[in-house]
Parts: sequence; C-alpha cells; structure tokens
Amino acid sequence: MTTPPPQQPQPPSPAPGGPGYGFPQQAPGAPGFGPPAGLTASPGPGGPAVVPGAGAGAGGGGRGGPAGGASGGNLRRNAVWAFVGALLASAGWTTAVLVIPGMVGSGGDSAPRSLGSYHVSDDFCAVGKPARLLEKYTVNTSSTSPSHHTDRNPALDSMNCSMSLKRTGGTSDSEYASVYLRADLHKAVNPAPELSANKETYRSRGYQISAAPGIGEDAYFVYKDDGSSDKYRDIYAEVDVRDGGMTFYVTYSASYTQGKATPPSMDELRSMLQADADNAVRAMRR
Repeated sequence: MTTPPPQQPQPPSPAPGGPGYGFPQQAPGAPGFGPPAGLTASPGPGGPAVVPGAGAGAGGGGRGGPAGGASGGNLRRNAVWAFVGALLASAGWTTAVLVIPGMVGSGGDSAPRSLGSYHVSDDFCAVGKPARLLEKYTVNTSSTSPSHHTDRNPALDSMNCSMSLKRTGGTSDSEYASVYLRADLHKAVNPAPELSANKETYRSRGYQISAAPGIGEDAYFVYKDDGSSDKYRDIYAEVDVRDGGMTFYVTYSASYTQGKATPPSMDELRSMLQADADNAVRAMRR
C-alpha cells in the first residue's frame, strides 16, 4: 500500500548547470520510494526497495531527463514530489497498522488469506510490465531505470519495479513521469483491513476514489490533480488491488509545467492503470 503524498511548497529552481532530474540533491533522506539518491536498501514490512534514481509513484522516484539549464526547476520539482511520496509510501503498511485504530482485527479476521497460485518472481518489471502505459510513454534507460527488486521472507514476499518515463514524441521538459509497481504476498496476516484503511486515508486527504471492478476481490482507483500552482500541475494516479493474501498497486506521478504540455486525463490514466494492474495480477498467477 501507499499513503498519499502531502502538499509541498514549490522548491526553488537550481542554478544553470545544477542538478536536474533525479532525487533532490539539497537534502538527505511518495506513492515511488525509499532513501536518498546513491543508496540501495531493502525494505521493512510494506516498504519497497530502492535503487539510485529509480522512478516511483508519488509514489515515484527520480525521473530521467536533461539536467541543469532552464528545465532544472521543473525536473527538480518532479523529483521532490515523487521523493516525498516515496518516503511516506515506504512506511505505508507499518504506519497504517499503528495509527488507525481497529484496523487489524482479531481471531479469524486477521488470519492469513489464501495466496492461491500467486508466486514470486525475480524480475517484476518483466512480469508486471505496464504495457498500456508504455503505449504513451517510453522507458528512459539513460539512468538506472528500469529497476526491480524482490525480497523473500517467511511472513511476506515483496516484488517491485520502478521506471522513469518520457512521453513518446514529447518535446517539453515537463513530459516526464514515473511509474512504480509493487506486489506483496502476505503469509502471516489478512491484508484486507489495511487496504480499506488506506483507501479511507486517501479519501480524507482529498483524493478521488472510484472502484476498479473485475480485478481481484477488491480494487480501487485513486486520483488527484493538483493544479493550484500557476506554474505547475501535479498529477497522481494509482490502482490498488487485493486478492486473497496478495496485494498489488501501480502508481503514476508527474509534474507538468502549466501551458507547456497536457497530461493524460483522469479517464485515460484510469483505463491504462486498470488494464496494467489486471495484466500484472494475471501474470503473477501463471
């Protein structure tokens, strides 16, 4: 699961020749994900692994693209948006359990659910490849994107994939985005209450929530378009799925310069992410 990224103040644009796309350089330390650039870490429960410069949902990480010059401010802003969401998302499951009363039930309600034929893979970028999203975007392979990581544990198996994207045919520096995919196989608990609690957290923070029927036992679509700035427009979209003891989510995040580029509409993102979520869930059962 992820937790919604908070509203962030506009970061200052870097000086010409300064850092461009990627994790913020000014501070060490959003549904992508994890520690600051240059570090690689294995997650705790519910926290995705991170690689340097990997994309993630706002869950996203850094996005690949040109550095410095006039585009640096927007690129840096994109990274901040994704990076903050990453820090929150990496602790999403743990935070939800601790701060939402009654979320984890007792007795049979908290008993593990069947995993059926869901299985772990070593390359979730291949298994969960977001084919529909990649009809509109291409993967930026100039950085460490795409990146993937798998963790195996007696209580929880986790797989994730991060991609930095560039809009196909786009010429604007604001046409970069990040996608992050994660699947967890919960072997010790029932994840259903956490999925419900996560949905309500999004709702309470002003995100639009709608059902994503036909995928697993429970699935929903999350969306927020923050166009409150005169200069930037932040887009965040996510599909969360639960099927038995398996949970999956795919997140999209991007920051667009107002007047320079038009982001995909909410309906476009819903269609693409739902299709990619459905395909990924099916692939994990093969």
